[in-house]
Amino acid sequence: MLNDERRAAEPRPPLDRNIAFELARVTEAAALASARWMGKGDKIAADQAAVNAMRYALGHVDMDGIVVIGEGEKDEAPMLYIGESIGNGMPPRVDIAVDPVDGTTLLSKGLPNAVAVVALAGRGTMYYPPGIVYMEKLAVGPLGKGKVSLELSVAENVRILADAKGCDPDDLTVVVLDRPRHAELIEEIRATGARITLISDGDIAGGIMPALDETGIDMLLGIGGSPEAVTTACALKCLGGDIQCRLWPRNDGERAQAEKLGLALDTVLTIDDLVKSDDVFFSLTGVTDGELVHGVRYFARGARTETLAMRSKSGTVRRISAVHHFDKLMRYSELAYDQPEG
Repeated sequence: MLNDERRAAEPRPPLDRNIAFELARVTEAAALASARWMGKGDKIAADQAAVNAMRYALGHVDMDGIVVIGEGEKDEAPMLYIGESIGNGMPPRVDIAVDPVDGTTLLSKGLPNAVAVVALAGRGTMYYPPGIVYMEKLAVGPLGKGKVSLELSVAENVRILADAKGCDPDDLTVVVLDRPRHAELIEEIRATGARITLISDGDIAGGIMPALDETGIDMLLGIGGSPEAVTTACALKCLGGDIQCRLWPRNDGERAQAEKLGLALDTVLTIDDLVKSDDVFFSLTGVTDGELVHGVRYFARGARTETLAMRSKSGTVRRISAVHHFDKLMRYSELAYDQPEG
């Protein structure tokens, strides 16, 4: 009883702010705006709708943010460009990674796994290699963390992960972007006996899948976007998974750029190299249905969304199913949720 009284008398630090809840509103807005374009064959219009909605919602978040991973350089993107200040200028000072629609081609064709994504961490903690568009990647869930490595062969990594999971290699499923550059990699995976899921786009979703048992995916391998690698690292920090990367210049120009910046092409970048902070916030909302979340489901004057909202510091992963009523939303929002932009 005395111990209980002592604990009650001790001052307790207030719960600090979980910005993941606010980021959920941001990715919901992007998903609701872009899902109107599902299957309409116009990925540019779909992406622009998501960008407009995401930037509007981010502008109302209490933060002093800088876009580190965004839509491109300022001359390529009028909004959510790399280096843009975002938020209302209040603390905290943070880096932001945005992908208004990861999988615009998927969305334009009405295919699965298009998602809206935002990640946030302390200022100066997110990695950005200027001019190096691609990275070689290896992503796994918690059981593979600290065991697999890009410095090992495909066969070794498959065997090690199978041992860690207490199964045979042919029980594993590896997700790979369906690209000609992966022909040899695919043959190496097949030689191990592991199964393969080929995805046409959306390697943020593909990189997160190994950390969630319900997806049936055990590992991601292959070459994909550098910005997506950093964003995926933020999610895997929250989920306890792991990602390793190596810069993959496409040509002599990018190789020269890497050398100029002092970036070692043979160095394996760890998850902590990609995002140094241990307090990372992440939100992902489904635009189309997929292994991670359901996509936007419209009904008369409203819609349903599903979001993963996560924080690495607490390890809490929330799956938020929300119902949105457009008549009420548009009383205080400038976004036209009831119709596509364009």
